[in-house]
Amino acid sequence: MSVARRALFLAASAALLAACSPAPAPQTANAPAAGSVTELDYYADEQGSAAWQKILDACAAQTGIRIERQTVPTAQMLPKILQGASSKTLPGLLFTDNPTLQQVAATGALTPLSDYGISADGYYPSIVKAGTYQDKVYGVAPGVNGLALLYNKDLLTAAGVQPPSTWDELTAAAAKLTKDGKYGLAFSAIPSEEGTWQFLPFFWSNGAELSQLDSPQSVQALTYVTGLVTSGSASKSVVTWNQNDVADQFVAGNAAMMINGSWNLARLDEQKALHYGVVPIPVPQAGAKPVVALGGEVGAVPVTSGPVQQAAGKVLSCILAEPTMLQWSKAHAYIPSKTAVAAKFGAEQPAMQAFVDEVGSARSRTAELGEKYPKVSQALADAIQASLTGKEPADQALKTAQQAAGS
Repeated sequence: MSVARRALFLAASAALLAACSPAPAPQTANAPAAGSVTELDYYADEQGSAAWQKILDACAAQTGIRIERQTVPTAQMLPKILQGASSKTLPGLLFTDNPTLQQVAATGALTPLSDYGISADGYYPSIVKAGTYQDKVYGVAPGVNGLALLYNKDLLTAAGVQPPSTWDELTAAAAKLTKDGKYGLAFSAIPSEEGTWQFLPFFWSNGAELSQLDSPQSVQALTYVTGLVTSGSASKSVVTWNQNDVADQFVAGNAAMMINGSWNLARLDEQKALHYGVVPIPVPQAGAKPVVALGGEVGAVPVTSGPVQQAAGKVLSCILAEPTMLQWSKAHAYIPSKTAVAAKFGAEQPAMQAFVDEVGSARSRTAELGEKYPKVSQALADAIQASLTGKEPADQALKTAQQAAGS
């Protein structure tokens, strides 16, 4: 399905579901928990899936509730949830990408986590915002991920380059590291949420806002990223590389630096000959803090039946408990969602410290726009493609995006 047709399909689905919202959740406080619950996630990669299965197995043993797991590819997750909400066939427990939570909650398909005694106390405020819809918390993440700049220590040392911290330094470093058929920098710019997600640290760190995609700050950010490609410091193929492809290029030594997520660290550690470092994403001016987008999945309990909802609430409470939160974060290179737990985690995991440092200034993608975010995200992703491929200059591409987002 084309990007345009998929966007129309999701918009139509959301409109249909808003008109046919499920009934409010029944009172479940005194309902006994079911003996089993079905859980849906998109951890399809081998390492992530295995790590998540251990979490589910541990919580099944702790709660005495059998967990029947379902896994779908990331791209199929939201359509499956929306379809399930429409037909009232959702599983008992969902773990979905955090920017989709408010869109799903808007259909009436989710129950407030307070129904199960789950509190938002102690979590990073931005994480709570990501799971909140109309002042009620419908989803909470056991851990989050983010983006940083990962670099090949050997290649930077050989070129006499220090890890960059500003845009000017990144431009200079990427140019110097581009030689012999290898690129200084790799990142993903595919025309989907993945491309938007990778661009947002440049967008937000430069003061741009999603409510005005064609602002001067936005144009400057896209012009900067486009320049990395047109100068040859990053491959033109970034418009077709997803984040796994970017990691492949880095592991193969075809890129000296990459913008990528914390979940790649386990894979990088398997490469014994690869010596890498991690620093926060470079910012426009020295001394500023990067503003990255919060990544990761939120756990939510759909409207099903009292016993199933109670069972799902018990399982989710187990997953959100500090020991489990730490286990998941260590296994999948996520950052614990509670501030105190994250501080402890960063001290114990030096390679994760840059990611931990960024969480404090990170933003929820839906905090400003709520369920309108997916439409704006797609418009921005299309603008990034248009600029990087030379179809339109950055300013015109973003004007087109603003028109599409506001329509």
